Order: sequence, then structure tokens, then C-alpha cells
Amino acid sequence: MSMASGATTLADVTCSAAAALGVPGYQDVLSLDAPRHVVLCLVDGLGWNALQSHLRAVPNLADLPGAQIDAAFPTTTPVGLASVGMGELAGRHGFVGASFELPETGAVLSPLQWGHHPTPLAVQPETTLFERLAQQGVVVSTLSPQAYVNSGLTRAVLRGGEYRGVETIDDRVTGLRAVQASGGPSFTYVYWGELDRVGHEMGVGSSAWGAALSRVDRLIGGLRESLAPDSVMLVTADHGMVDCPEERRIVLEDHRSLTGGVRRWAGEPRVRHVYTEVGAQDAVADTWRGELTDRVDIFTREEIIDAGLMGPVDPLLAERIGDVVAVAREDWMMASRVDRTVSGLIGQHGALSADELLIPLLIART
Repeated sequence: MSMASGATTLADVTCSAAAALGVPGYQDVLSLDAPRHVVLCLVDGLGWNALQSHLRAVPNLADLPGAQIDAAFPTTTPVGLASVGMGELAGRHGFVGASFELPETGAVLSPLQWGHHPTPLAVQPETTLFERLAQQGVVVSTLSPQAYVNSGLTRAVLRGGEYRGVETIDDRVTGLRAVQASGGPSFTYVYWGELDRVGHEMGVGSSAWGAALSRVDRLIGGLRESLAPDSVMLVTADHGMVDCPEERRIVLEDHRSLTGGVRRWAGEPRVRHVYTEVGAQDAVADTWRGELTDRVDIFTREEIIDAGLMGPVDPLLAERIGDVVAVAREDWMMASRVDRTVSGLIGQHGALSADELLIPLLIART
């Protein structure tokens, strides 16, 4: 269970966009050439496999050439958005899961529920890719719901340029037209989150998910029709998703042996960061392997780093990764009372199955 060696990843998408728009230090591995405008539309939760099984129902998406690429691991939204905003994988940007421990404070950070504390600049002080684009004179705009404008995650990894709060498909299309009408070279980031929410609540195999995908298709059609000349639009995702039935849920608190030597666990039901007492890492790893065999893969922090699953890891950020990392196989999940609501959802992601890891990269040009 590993990411494809040498595969194009989500981090490569914005790095290529930056290179194409003239930002030094980046490589255009996607061969975008030198467009005047780049639009990146990220559809939260749109896995490659799920898209392929619904192509007949989404003519606008089906019409775009493209291929599968790898999401960032863990395959979850904070990791994916940080990889977009920083052009790096988790080992370098430090957002290593849906929740994780900050060793400098001893507290668990849940980026999707993050407000002002801890200070976003303290958690992620490096210049974002969006800021680097703006420094080169590119008009940088984010089209995303107003609720996220001051979130900790936005201010940590997506800061830079102008944030335009938008709610509907038409808002996003109108916003894109306004950005590109300014005349200068532009980079526009468009975020759409509904598909992920529906997948979590109703499942990827549900009719509600199919209806939500149809709305994604309408968004992509509207954006494509609104592209100015000399534009490239990239359509991708932060992760895919799997449905986890009730009988495949391991409730961690029901297994007393799993608590021995453990200070806390974080992450999410498909990937758990397990933080151990001093000196207990190996014993905890052995216990978890014995208890969860054939259902969950168990790695030590060092094994995660050596396997390159999070890309090169900054030593200053390594302790954010659990001493032990548990990665669910197939459609298993590790439910817990620490995130009761999330653990009750049918649609899950975070792990390394093809349904979670493989995401689309579709390209439109004018």
C-alpha cells in the first residue's frame, strides 16, 4: 500500500500553474506552456474511479481531456488544500491529517474547525504559492464560500491575493469573469465542497451523490464557457472516497488492548495518528498490528517517512506525525468517540485505496 513512485501529485498541479505564469523556482511538469490565465477548480471529494463510473451523466466533465493523478496522503481535505496552497506534500507543509498533535503546544489541531488559535502564521510560516504568484504581478483570486475567508486553514495555507466570498454556481462563474476582465495575468482558485458533504452523509453510491455530481458538471460547464482567451482551466480534487458499512467499523474504545501505552489518537476513521508514551512506540505498534491484522496497516513514524508516503519530511515537522500511524484497508474504518460525528458517516477517506488516492486532472484550454 503506497503511492505510485514518481506519479504526478496534487502538489504538482499548482507548481505547474506557478511555473506557467512565470514564477521562478517551479517546474511546469504538466506542460501548461505559458497561458495568460490559469483557473484551478478543486472539487472536494471527486475521486477518479467514481467519476469514471458516472461519465455518461456528466457531459461537461466527460468532454475534458485528462488523466488520473495521486492525491496527497493522508487523502483528506486539510492535507489536500495545504498541498494546493503550498505546492508541497504533507511532509513539507506540515498538515499531516484531518487532526494531528502540535508538539510545540501539546494540543490537537483540527484544521477544518480552526479559527484564530493557534495563530496560523505560527503553524505554517512559509510563503504560500498564492503569495508567490501575487509577488510576480499575477492577479490572484480565491472563489470560495464566505464562511472560510478567515478560517485558520485559509490563513495558513491559502493566503495571498483577493478572497471573494461566493456561494452558488452562478456566483463563481460571475466571479471568474470579473477576475479575468481585469486584463492582467491571473490565477483563480475555485473551490466546490458540496460533493464531499453529500458523499460523507449519503455515500458515494447514492443517488444524492449522483445528483450532486450533476451540479459539479454544471459548474464546470459554466466556468469553461466563461474562460477568457489564452486560459487554461484545471479541474481536480483533494481526494476520493469510499463507503464504509456499519459492519466494517472498528470502534477503538471497544478494544482495551489498543489503549496501552497510548496518550491519544487523532486523524480520522481511515487514518489514525497514534501518539504514544515515551518508549512505547514499538510495543504499541506490535499490539495494534496483532489486534487489527488484515484490516488495518500499521506503520511507525519512521516507516511512514522512509516509505515517502508524505514526500520528503522536514525534521522540524516530523513529530506532528503519530508515533504510530494506522491506515485502514479496503472499506474498514476506525471509529472513535474523539470524533463521534465523523465516525458515524458512511463516506470516508484518508487512506490509500485507489478510490481515495486517485483523483482527476482535467484540462480545458482556450
